[in-house]
Amino acid sequence: MSNVVQLDVPFRQNSMAARQAAMLDRFARHRRLDGDVFWLKENAEALNVLESTAAVLPEGALRVHRAFYDEIERRMGFFPQYYRFFLGLCLDLEDLGIGGTKGEGLTRWVARQGLARAELSDLQRAEARRLCLRRGVDPVAEDGGLNDRLRGFVRRSETFALPNKKAAYELTHIVFYLSEYGRRDPEVGQAFIDSLHFAGTLAFLELNLDLLAEICIALRFAGAVPPEVWETWMREQAGLFRLETVHGGGAPQDDYHPWLVVNWAMVVAGQGGFAQQIPEGRVMFRQPAAAVGPLRELSECIYRMDEARSGDWHQMRDRVQEALSDEARRVLEAAEAATDRFEAFFAGFARTGQQQVAL
Repeated sequence: MSNVVQLDVPFRQNSMAARQAAMLDRFARHRRLDGDVFWLKENAEALNVLESTAAVLPEGALRVHRAFYDEIERRMGFFPQYYRFFLGLCLDLEDLGIGGTKGEGLTRWVARQGLARAELSDLQRAEARRLCLRRGVDPVAEDGGLNDRLRGFVRRSETFALPNKKAAYELTHIVFYLSEYGRRDPEVGQAFIDSLHFAGTLAFLELNLDLLAEICIALRFAGAVPPEVWETWMREQAGLFRLETVHGGGAPQDDYHPWLVVNWAMVVAGQGGFAQQIPEGRVMFRQPAAAVGPLRELSECIYRMDEARSGDWHQMRDRVQEALSDEARRVLEAAEAATDRFEAFFAGFARTGQQQVAL
């Protein structure tokens, strides 16, 4: 059994940069076995957040990754199936200032090996292209239609009016890649913004902090301002995380990803972020026990209406609210007030235009 130790000593992390450096140290040295796939994932995500927000780290903060960087070619050659993790780590470390120029050679190696062309998913090909283009190499130069296919997926807004977490996360990452993490115009239209609002409404109704934070980041990268209701709730939740040092136990199963993403969203919005002290040692990130969002309750309510349901929110509002619990009703009212696209969202969510499946 793990023993949780609450540390009450002062940490002397007097700046965001110091806290970010402490985060990198804990992710690199304490949470996972160096180099396993979960270590790669956590460290790649943390470094990506810092690089994409132009973090300025204290001198020596990247020293914890020096040994990994020095032998990255050997590791990447033996584990090419994880090339996107390795390449992202290398490029972010260089761009954050570790000192080195291996990224250019690694991108050329990825292109020569045809690793991006071996990807089954357009999204993975887009990530590989985005990474390699950071050093001027296009590993799928022959695929001139890749971005058009990604945009076509996002423009089908009705996809995102129905609960589908996989599609929603793919939506956010498409915006990340097309916008180069907020550095250029992703060339999105109103349908993109509608898709993000629909997916965000579902995430808010589910009280899914992780997904909602990604959607708010994607909206800002797309040149739009997220609903204030969403960002206010996220800021409140960010302050409720508990960071604890633990001893013993197996691999950590915790809430590091929602903690990381909600802090990233706050930085992107200019609303602070990374305000909590990072404990020493094997830190665990604990999200407060989330209330059950009303999404399932709302879905069951309109499903039971069968042919009596309507996609007209004004016609359905009173009937739906009467059928919900008090807590679910409050969240639904906040979701409606958050966005001027709620009526369009509900028209798709109600699924009244679907023909009955005939067997």
